[in-house]
This record gives sequence, structure tokens and C-alpha cells, in this order.
Amino acid sequence: MRAVLARMQVAVVALAVLLGSAIAGVAGPQAAALTPGVSFSADELPTWQTDGVVWALGQVEGKVIAGGSFSQLRPPRGSAQKPRATSALAILDAETGEPDECQLAVTYNEPGLTPTVRAIAAAPDGTVYIGGDFSAVAGVYASRLAAIDLKTCTVKPFRFGSVSSIVRVLALHEQTLYVGGDFATIDRQPRARFAAVDARSGDLLPWQVEADQSGRAIAVSPDGRKVAVGGNFTVVNGVHSRSLAVVDGTTGLNLRTFGDDFTPPNTTTTHIWSSPSTFYTSSEGVGAKAFDGRIAIDWDTLTQVWRDNCRGATQATIEYFGTLYSASHSHDCSANGGYQQGRRNFFNAQSASTAALLGWDPRANDGIGEGIGPRALTIAFGSRTGSPYLWAGGEFTAINGGPQQGLTRFGTNDVGAPPTPRPVAQATDEGSIQVRWLTVVDADDARLTYEVYRNGSSRPIWQGYSTSVWWQNPQMTFVDRKVRRGRSYTYRVRASDSSQRGALSPSTSAVARNRATTYAATVRMDRPVLYWDSQRTDPNASWLQDVGAATSSSSRLQGRVAGGVTQSSNSPLGVDATGSLFFDGYNDFVWNNDYSQGPRAYSIEAWFKTRSRKGGGLVGYGDGRPRTDSGARLASKAGRYDRVVYLTNKGKVQFGVDGGKKTVVKSRRTYRDGRWHHAVATQDRRGMRLYVDGKRVGRNSVTRSGDYLGVWHVGGDRLTGYASQPRRALYRGLIDEVAIYPGALSRARVLAHFKA
Repeated sequence: MRAVLARMQVAVVALAVLLGSAIAGVAGPQAAALTPGVSFSADELPTWQTDGVVWALGQVEGKVIAGGSFSQLRPPRGSAQKPRATSALAILDAETGEPDECQLAVTYNEPGLTPTVRAIAAAPDGTVYIGGDFSAVAGVYASRLAAIDLKTCTVKPFRFGSVSSIVRVLALHEQTLYVGGDFATIDRQPRARFAAVDARSGDLLPWQVEADQSGRAIAVSPDGRKVAVGGNFTVVNGVHSRSLAVVDGTTGLNLRTFGDDFTPPNTTTTHIWSSPSTFYTSSEGVGAKAFDGRIAIDWDTLTQVWRDNCRGATQATIEYFGTLYSASHSHDCSANGGYQQGRRNFFNAQSASTAALLGWDPRANDGIGEGIGPRALTIAFGSRTGSPYLWAGGEFTAINGGPQQGLTRFGTNDVGAPPTPRPVAQATDEGSIQVRWLTVVDADDARLTYEVYRNGSSRPIWQGYSTSVWWQNPQMTFVDRKVRRGRSYTYRVRASDSSQRGALSPSTSAVARNRATTYAATVRMDRPVLYWDSQRTDPNASWLQDVGAATSSSSRLQGRVAGGVTQSSNSPLGVDATGSLFFDGYNDFVWNNDYSQGPRAYSIEAWFKTRSRKGGGLVGYGDGRPRTDSGARLASKAGRYDRVVYLTNKGKVQFGVDGGKKTVVKSRRTYRDGRWHHAVATQDRRGMRLYVDGKRVGRNSVTRSGDYLGVWHVGGDRLTGYASQPRRALYRGLIDEVAIYPGALSRARVLAHFKA
């Protein structure tokens, strides 16, 4: 019975995928240790690979068909098997990743020309259609389009006159095979970039869509009445339509065209995936105004449901149980509430209904050829177990840091435990001990459980939860109040997902202190959302600890150190052993990794000491972030920046916001005297206030500031357009005790901080 059910599941799911449809009305396969909504682990499975580019993928009856520009199948790393010669087409077992017994060579009979398979469509009966640039399959003449019977491993009698140029996309609906590409004729009949043929005989059908440039994408509505076509064209059936159009499934006449306001110039629609109610477009573009992301469009109304505006060419999408998986090299999804401009992300998972990004992060690389990364996706089902596998093909040469070229796949089992946190313990003057650590990032499980163990106990004394992804991993803090003065306490921390426990961390220890009213205690009384006292995990650590937690918290904001920021023993607090930070004014700054909406009511606090005559930013908020994890790109590349506290060339303190117009509050006197000074800037419904050394030095009634997602920067950011703009955006001097509060500190509290 289990085998029968497995075969039924394979048949139903294969048909749904063939029609470009997600399966609705049932719960998707969900491994317990994966991010909710995500069905596939980020752990790659052993898979045979190619020696070139994979352009297209298809699947049927437990087999995956890969087409591209390659001449060899090679075993996965660690295997002792030998490579196998093949040409532009490979057939593999979906469940094992190994080559199938059936392999058919795709060739070009003309010398000097390299065969390539660019498009694949599979029928439930095991027929596989391939398109590309070739002249024969298994020695049988076929001009750029052929049909293969996988059951008999033969080329089917599906042939006609030549296709005049490359076939780039195929889509099958019942007995109609839709074809798109660069061609102008098929069998000497005019067919400008799009055509349809009988899927049984290959006879050319009357349906045609004339486009002025290449056809790259086709999807058919579930009822067959509508066909969405995409490419790099600008005219469809004589009407302007930028890279995308919807036409009648029978006649090819336009049903909906799209202007430059929908798909901007220099945009190409590379792929279209259809679900029962929606189709999803993938785009790539050239230039700042081009569109690179995904769009969801309703089949009934042909109107947009959402678009994610992610930057970084998208090559393919596939929906599975309400989640949209994409192959791309996205590097900026800030418009979608995701990661800022940064490293390339070659695989994404997002909600198919809202476009929200999910915690799923398999790694790849640009690879060979055009350096695109992955280009094709398919979901195939094992013929023995019925288990689903997400296959990817493309130009990549590495997956998750290991060598793997052209092909990879992901299963449903999460085999890796979460990484190990590295905690730090510190006694506070409130008679407690803080235990702090950065949340770890699990590539396919965003929500993790953390346990704290004290003094070698086998039972945790505290347990908490946190959600973290690579672009937003907060600091967690456990505050142990059950301590006695003078005693030493050791702590270890473990991260676990819902099925696997990670390793215990190395131990960290601290000696409890007496209660006392110090500067740090005074700051924590006002519940800062961020408090950096310049302490790192060690002198060479790349992040600053947030010491602001008065109670256990799961979302503190650690600081990332970029450039050559160094530690100084000089501090405004004589008893402060953590010292301060020295910024060199060239490439030093600190930023937090929690990309979030800028606050409307807030306070900014910092101590500074400088003799610089070139000014610079002390603390500010902006949407810029280093492009790489190592901090190679400065925060001063920010596109939007406000809530800035900075020094002019003369050493005056100024506080600026940009709520549509740049406005500043400024001090009258200068502070570049080589002494420590205390600056606080606040904004709320009463307006802006600026305090220096406990005294209010300026105010106005401006209540608006920038409404965007960003991060806090310390040590400088772009200051273009603000009054008395300094010669340098980056500050040279000492900064210490930076704090951000969720509301405006009162005049009395500012003075209390200064006196403390």
C-alpha cells in the first residue's frame, strides 16, 4: 500500500508541476527543523555534476533531465567513480543524484558548432521535449526541437522542417507545445519568436505571437485560455509591451500588454512560473532603473499582486506549498524588508502570497560563463519513496563552500545542528551578571532555542528563543540576578532547533559585584535599545557588545566593526575599564546588523573627544551597509541618511534629520578642544532637542524624519546637504558610551546621565 500511495503521489505532483501549478489544499512536507514554510534543507545532497553550464531542468517519473552546454557528467566530490561523456543533455535519478541508464547525445552536425539544450518540458507519459541549438539527438536529425521517449530511451517521430534560430523556452499544455526563442520561421513558415506545435506530431499550429526580440519565457493558465510570454522584446503583435505580455491561448491575440511603468527599459523577463491562480515572473536588467526581481500577477484580472523589487538578476522561480523558491544573484532586497545591499544570494525562499523573505540560505557562487550563478529549478520526486527534491542548475562551480558544478539538489531532511554560540559574561554594578552572545545563523531554520547553563550544571537555568537570518542576527542577553558578591560564576550556552541540539559553547566566567550607582547603571535605568560601551568579546573581535539589557532579552543590537577601529584606554569614565574607540577618519566606523524601520521618537547619546578640524559624523542612521560581511564598502555609501549627530569643521555639534527637507539644530560654541564631551539629541512629537554636557544648546519644532529601513552608524556616514557639512564624513577622534533610546530623554535625565 505504501508503494502504491508513493506512486500516486508522484503522478499527481508530477502532473501539477508539469502544468506549472502548486499543489493547493494540503499541507506541504515540512521537516521539523526547518523554517516554517520552507520544505527543503539548505544542505546539498551528493549529486553528479557537469563540466559546463546547465540552462534548463525538467522532471518526470523520478528522473531529472538537465540541458545545457557541457560534454561530461562528473561524480560528486569524494566519489571514486569516473566521469562519463555526454553532450548537452543528462538524465539523472531524482532520488540518488546519479546518472540514469538512458543517456542520449545531443550533437551539431556542422563542424565548429557546439550543441546546447536551452529548454525542457516533460509530459506525464514520460515524453520529454527539448529545445536549443542542435541538429541531432542520438544520431536522429532534429533541428533545435525534439521529443524523447524516456521509457524506451529513443527519439520519438516528432519532426518537421528546421527552426531558423535558437529555441529558448518550452511550455506544454495538454496536447499543445508552446515554443519561444530567437527564431523568425519554423518549417519556413513565419513565426516571430513564439509558436505552437502539436505535441504528438510536431505539426505547426495556427497560434502565433509576433515579438520584435527574443522570447525567453512562457506560462499557460490552468484552463489554457491565457498564455503569458516574456523576453527582451518591446513590441508584441504590433503593440508596445515591455518584456511581458498575456495573449489568448487559442488565437495569440493580445489580452494584456505592459508598458514601461510596469517593466522598465533594459528589463528582460527570463522565466514565468504558473500556479492555479497566479503567475510569477523573473526578471533581469541592466542599469539603475531596470527591474531584477519577481512579480506575482493574478491570472483572472491580469493585475499585479506584489513585486519584491530585489536587485540582482532572477533567472527562475518555482512555487511549492505556498513558498516561492528563486534562482538569482540577489544582492539588495531592502525594498522588500530583507537584506540590504551586500553579498550575492543565489537562492531565496519567500512567501508566495506576500513576498516576505524566509530563512533559507544555501550558498553558491557566480561560476563560469556570464557569472550568473543558478539558472534553472525543478522539483522532482523519488520513484521509490516519493520524497521531493529541489534541483538547481546553472553556472555555479561551488555549493555551500564546496566544489560542485552545474547541478545540485536539496532534500527535506535537515542534517546539520545549529552552530555554537560564543558567550561573554560580565558583572554589572546592579548586582547581577550579564551573559551575552550573538545569535547564530542556521541556513534553513530561522527560529532557534538557546539554553544557558551555570557552573557545570546539566540542566539549563534559562531558556529563550530568537529568530535570526544572515542579514539580521541580534545579540541575546541573559541577566543572572541570583548571584552573590565576590563569587565567580561560569556559563555555557547551547543553540538547538526543533530536532537537533548544538554543541555547548566554551565556558565564560565573571565575579559578581556589589550594587552601586554608576554611569552604566544610570543608562540602563532608561532602557536603551542599544548601548555600546566600547567593549568587544576580545581586542580583535569584529563586533561590539550591547550592554544595555537590564533584564534578559532576545533582541539586543550588537555593533559590527569596520576598518581599523582600535581600542583606547582613554575614557570619560575614570573607572570604566573598557576604554573607548579610536576612529581614524578614513575608513573606520561601526554599524549594527539589525535592518529595521527608523524610529519616530528616539534619543541619541554619545561621548566624544577630538581636536580634528575636519569634523565628521558621530552617530547617524542610514540605509547603507558594507557590501560584504568583511566591511569592504563604507557606510558613507548610504543612499538615505538622517538622525545624524555630527561635528562641523569648527567643532560645533549639529543634529540633523531629513523628513523631506534637511533640518539641523546646532550648538553655538565649539568642542574640538581635546576634552571629553557628552552629546544627546532627541526627537519626538515636540520636535528636536540637542544637549551638550548636560545643557540644552538648541531646539526646534520639527517632528518628521526619514521613513525607511536602515541601521545605526557610529564614526561617520554621508552628510551631503546638511548645513555646515564637514570636510570629512568620517570622524577622527575618540567615541564612547553610545546609546539609543526608544523615546526622548527628558532634560532632567540628560543632566543625570552627564553628572553620573
